[in-house]
Amino acid sequence: MMGSVLPPRVDDAPQPAIAPAARALTEAMAAIYGRGWCDGTGGNFSCVLQQEPLRLLMAPSGVHKGAVAPEALIEVDGQGTVVRGSGKASAETALHLAIVKQCQAGAVLHTHSQAGTLLSQWGLAQGHLELRDLEMLKGLSGITTHACSVQLPVLANDQNLQRLSSLAAPLLPQAPQGLLIAGHGLYAWGDTLPNAMRHLEILEFLLEQHWRQLLLRAVAPPPCT
Repeated sequence: MMGSVLPPRVDDAPQPAIAPAARALTEAMAAIYGRGWCDGTGGNFSCVLQQEPLRLLMAPSGVHKGAVAPEALIEVDGQGTVVRGSGKASAETALHLAIVKQCQAGAVLHTHSQAGTLLSQWGLAQGHLELRDLEMLKGLSGITTHACSVQLPVLANDQNLQRLSSLAAPLLPQAPQGLLIAGHGLYAWGDTLPNAMRHLEILEFLLEQHWRQLLLRAVAPPPCT
């Protein structure tokens, strides 16, 4: 006798509304990979599908982020449990969720660029990295003049992501849409995926500029006035 066919789980049912978000997220990941900011299987990226109950669309752990197909993305709930898809959620999901919940972010983008990794180690002792007096600062939400400075928080890396997320939580409200994890890289976010991409590009530019300024000062001190 043939076995009975079980009905599909609700979470396994097709959801066409996810398709545009999945395409947008995978296109963003491919663009970020093309900039050299998530080599190998580095980085992780998410966007909010819905707030109540919270659902994130994410890249699964351990995959090449420059070549992820939209259908390979996973969906996780507010506790980081995979509710759709066959991939595994990254341990870093905990920090994505903390940023989404505390900053009302619609997308979180985590990169492993050379500049971000280098400066995250350099700035750890101070606990922040100051970025100032550059026109590109105006690309960050809420900034309207180059004549200002922002402090990008820097936290020590920790394989316990729940503990790291708890340490990050009090710093998030004042953070300039980003923070650094020492020896690890940058987290950037925005209320939408396009705004998160803009903040990521601006912060990566500012980080690149900052280490070049440090190098320039070391090899060619500014002329005396």
